[in-house]
Amino acid sequence: MLRFLALAALATATVAPASAGSDRHVVLISLDGFPARYLDDPEVSLPVIRGLRDAGACTAEGMHVSNPSVTWPNHTTLVTGVPPATHGVIYNGVLTRAAGKPTTSAAERRQSELARVPLLFDVLKAKGLTSAAINWPCTSGSESIDDNWPDVPKTFTYTTPRLKEELEKSGLLKKFEAGAAGRDEAWAEGTAHVIRERKPNFIALHLLELDSTHHQHGPETSQGREVAAKLDALVGKVVKATEDAGIRDKTTFFIVADHGFIANTKTIRPNIALRDAKLLAVAGDKVESARAYVVPEGGIGLVYLTDPATKEEDRKAVHGLFDGVEGVAAVLDPADFPRYGLPDPDGHPGMADMVIAAKDGYSVGGAFKGDGLIQEHAPKGTHGYLSTEPKMNALFVASGAGIKPGSKLPSVENLDVAPTAASLLGVPLEKPAGRVLTEILAESK
Repeated sequence: MLRFLALAALATATVAPASAGSDRHVVLISLDGFPARYLDDPEVSLPVIRGLRDAGACTAEGMHVSNPSVTWPNHTTLVTGVPPATHGVIYNGVLTRAAGKPTTSAAERRQSELARVPLLFDVLKAKGLTSAAINWPCTSGSESIDDNWPDVPKTFTYTTPRLKEELEKSGLLKKFEAGAAGRDEAWAEGTAHVIRERKPNFIALHLLELDSTHHQHGPETSQGREVAAKLDALVGKVVKATEDAGIRDKTTFFIVADHGFIANTKTIRPNIALRDAKLLAVAGDKVESARAYVVPEGGIGLVYLTDPATKEEDRKAVHGLFDGVEGVAAVLDPADFPRYGLPDPDGHPGMADMVIAAKDGYSVGGAFKGDGLIQEHAPKGTHGYLSTEPKMNALFVASGAGIKPGSKLPSVENLDVAPTAASLLGVPLEKPAGRVLTEILAESK
């Protein structure tokens, strides 16, 4: 904290925050599952992104992400500047616990049901600025976003009517229905359309195909590198749209990711161990009852202790089952959560009572049928590991208006993106946990 305060004090002498105005624009593009290490990988073709990097700012280590290192929590951090412990999004949906029963999840939820704090879109709306969100998580039902095509099941039910009509007329909906690659193209072209037609002050785009490819094949594969190159071309389309709209010289680009990726060949199956220990009961194809139940999040497992009368007894049993066993790096209790930016279960109804953290090369699965704690399989990829794992570091590039060319920091936090973007738009956030990256900002003239 002292380091951040010292940097901020030094920077205020040379960098003044922008004043709010309609002539400033920020484009935030998240390439889901794009590891920081790809930026310097000579086997990955990234002419557009590297061109933006060379004309702007990057980091040596990439961007540190938030826990859990999964999609919705980190996308919410990117547009709030606070960790999941504060904004409340800890899963790709809402987790609901019930006494003696397995925890359930639901993804079709509105922003008001997911985020506990205002998003950057809300802050900008209050100041009279415009915004758009294309496939951005936790924005469904937003009253602040002028053009919204949200990341949610039944997405077109929640898409802004004006934008939906334009997408239908342009044929982008047909492209969207063509599979993962078609969806990314549709989202990128939809973003370009909104930029050309409306010139929003802030637009956030989320592309997904690389994440899907990495899950299926793992990172550092020919398939992953091929998709990364395709994403680079889509970033180029968005950049071109700002040129077509005549706002390229007034636009700042942030090219980021929500998390990195780790290859794995073994899956830890804690619910099978809990079943064998009589802590959950299976009937047919479902868990009928559970005193302890694990919801998998890739590199971690969220452990729910559902019976208040036996909670501490069950906590000890979970430690006995998983402390020091193959593939498990740590078993965390609520006293450990603040260190990782995770909420306390007493203050968050969906938060787990414990967390099982996997080692590199292992993932956590949700299976409750079959035998054996560890299942071996062909190489796959996942994320969700504790963000202290360097392979979870995500892509970070900032370029364009207001960014000092040739800037390179050791690392940044994803908490810093929203405060920096807001500062460039002249609408500082009130109480972010992150900071404005003054070191990469060009001096005011």
